[in-house]
Amino acid sequence: MKDTELKLVSELMKNSRRSDRELARLIGVSQPTVSRMIKNLEKEGIIQEYTMIPDMNKLGIEMIAITLAAFKPPANPEERMRKCKEFVEKHPNLLFISSGRGTSTERAFISAHKDYSDYAKFIKEFKAEITEYQIADSFLISYKCDTILRQLSLVTLADYLRKDRS
Repeated sequence: MKDTELKLVSELMKNSRRSDRELARLIGVSQPTVSRMIKNLEKEGIIQEYTMIPDMNKLGIEMIAITLAAFKPPANPEERMRKCKEFVEKHPNLLFISSGRGTSTERAFISAHKDYSDYAKFIKEFKAEITEYQIADSFLISYKCDTILRQLSLVTLADYLRKDRS
C-alpha cells in the first residue's frame, strides 16, 4: 500500500464523514485524487464499509463477551460450518468470529449483550445448536464500570498504522 493510501485510510478510520476535499487537504493531494483512491481502495476490498462507533452503554448494551471455543472430536467440518453459519445469521449481536490458536482453543468470538441474562441465553443457545464445540472460557467486559481506560475506537489503530510507517 502506498504511503498516501495509508494516510487516507488512517484519516477515514478517524472520521469517515469528512468530505473528499477535507481529506485531500489533510493528506496533501487533490480532491479528485482522493476520490479516485477511495474508489480503488473500495474495489480492492481494503475499505469494506463506513460506520461509526456508538456509546454501547447508552444503547443498552451492558457487556461485551470474548468467548473461546474448541472442537469436540470427531467433528464433521461441513456440518459444523453449516450449523455455525445458521447460528451467525440468527445472532446479529455476534460482532466478530475467527479461527485462531491459544489456550487449547481454535475459535474466538466477540458478542454484545444487553445484560448477563442475555449473555447466558446466548451461550445456552450456542451449546444447544453448535454441539461440535465446547466453550472453553469467556471474558465479560462491562460497559457499566468506571475503569475503561480506552474506548473501542479505530482512531488508535489508525495512529498505530501511521506510526508503524514512520
